[in-house]
Amino acid sequence: MINDGLPALRDIIDEFDLAAKKSLGQNFLLDMNITRKIARLANARPGQAFIEIGPGPGGLTRALLIEGVDKLTVIERDRRIQPVLEQIQNRYPQALSIMMQDALTIDWTSFDRPFEIVANLPYNIGTQLLTDWLEMEWPLPFSRLTLMFQEEVAERIVAKPRTKAYGRLSVLANWRCETEIVYRLPKDAFTPPPKISSAVVSLTPKEKLEFTPCPAAFAQVTAAAFGQRRKMLRASLKPLGIDVIGLLDQLNIDPTARAETLDFKDFCRIALAVQDNGAV
Repeated sequence: MINDGLPALRDIIDEFDLAAKKSLGQNFLLDMNITRKIARLANARPGQAFIEIGPGPGGLTRALLIEGVDKLTVIERDRRIQPVLEQIQNRYPQALSIMMQDALTIDWTSFDRPFEIVANLPYNIGTQLLTDWLEMEWPLPFSRLTLMFQEEVAERIVAKPRTKAYGRLSVLANWRCETEIVYRLPKDAFTPPPKISSAVVSLTPKEKLEFTPCPAAFAQVTAAAFGQRRKMLRASLKPLGIDVIGLLDQLNIDPTARAETLDFKDFCRIALAVQDNGAV
């Protein structure tokens, strides 16, 4: 049994009547052995600033603090959770800061750099949060993300071209980061158990980008390409308002290819050419 001087997580849920809310995408992870493993996978350590999104009853929060994190900010929008977090803060007054706010409204540039984010992300906003982080100005303000997603989302993040899971999120994530699934969790690890299993993904920003299109151009190109992924590029990129065939011929990319056959380097080259043509 892990003893940090705080009540067991199930007792906290009962005391504060913290039934997980589907509307907030909540699925609580109550096994402290698992949360400590995730904390160790994130290389939890003193001297590094960490941010956690959606701490819920505090299982991962406590694990990070037990593993030695001495500068942790938790961001939570569910006001029911505030007294639980304050209870943890009383145990770790110098290490834990609390922000009762919607993570989608946070100004991430306001944090001291570089920070690391560790989170069992709420299912309903996880993909949006990751996209927002990856589309920030380079260099990215974080040095690592250790994030839990539904397994199908995790597979999309790390997917390679010509695979079923490959899509816009794969291209964006692997353009800017090294990605890896580092841990898989069964459904029954959560309360309530979700319909599918979950996985933890590590994303580490690359030291240097080989291609540097602006995020807006990259997003526009990948949205067009994957928006109609069954179509050939010569048709799917037509809404960009450029000479698609001429541009692709110039880049030595087959106009009859489909989006799922191109890697992130190809999309970067297309986005840079679109920028040069003034289409963004």
